[in-house]
Parts: sequence; structure tokens; C-alpha cells
Amino acid sequence: MSGETLVTVVGNLVDEPELKFTPGGAAVARFRIASTPRTFDRQTNEWKDGESLFLTCSVWRQAAEHVAESLQRGTRVIVYGRLRQRTYDDREGVKRTVFELDVEEVGPSLKNATATATVTKANGTSSAPQARQQPSNGGYGQPSGPNPWATQNATQPPF
Repeated sequence: MSGETLVTVVGNLVDEPELKFTPGGAAVARFRIASTPRTFDRQTNEWKDGESLFLTCSVWRQAAEHVAESLQRGTRVIVYGRLRQRTYDDREGVKRTVFELDVEEVGPSLKNATATATVTKANGTSSAPQARQQPSNGGYGQPSGPNPWATQNATQPPF
């Protein structure tokens, strides 16, 4: 879509995702994230936080239900979507401008956490993640046989 501003933001959820449904039955989840830049100050030899960017995010349909089920306040997320600017008059009649994100993709950041994905089927049922099967060649480009990375003594590191 030409002319749209697509952005990727990494930040933390500052509140619980709020799941609602339109009169037509479409799910929409709204949540806010805070993204705070950090810089290293060489003079003081410590990290300094910059000014936080707060964005309200909206995600639709099945993804909205997944967000409400999977994410909670404090979760570090990676969000990708269309940045929108909206202008409105507040209760006192002052014109305000806000920036919001229409989310295309969202997921937990794995920098400092782990996650297990559960694939959902078209009918909404889910299946547990399947264990990866080892290729017949052991996955190492070698003929079948012993794992070349395995050690003789499991208590000793391989280096």
C-alpha cells in the first residue's frame, strides 16, 4: 500500500490487552506499548534511559484473540504495522493529535524470555507444538551415524 508509514516498534505492554467485538462480530484488541531508548554514557559509565514513546495499538480478528490470550502487561513485544495520525477535540475543546499503530504482526520478544507457539487451525482449535524430527543424516550434512557434536563424556564440555 503505497504512501503508508510502516514501522516496527519494540517495547513493553503498559497495560493488559483489551479485547472487544464490533457489532458485526469482528474481534479487536487494543493495547499500549512503551518503547524507551537507552544510551551508554561513557563519562558516568552507566546506561541512561531516554524519553519513552507510548503508542496505542489495535489488532483485529483472530490475531486480536491471540494477543488477548497470549500477552499481558509487562511483556516485551515486537509490533509491526501502519502508523496513523488522528486529530480530535478533547473535552475542553482543545485540538489534540495522537499517533496509533494498526498492527499487522505482533509477538513476544525472545531477547530475555522464551515462548512456545501453538498453531491454531482455521476452525479455531489448537494443536500443541510438534517436536522436530531429526533428518536421517542427523542434520549435519554427514551420512547417518553418530552425532559429530556429541561428547564421549556428557559431563565434559565439547571444547
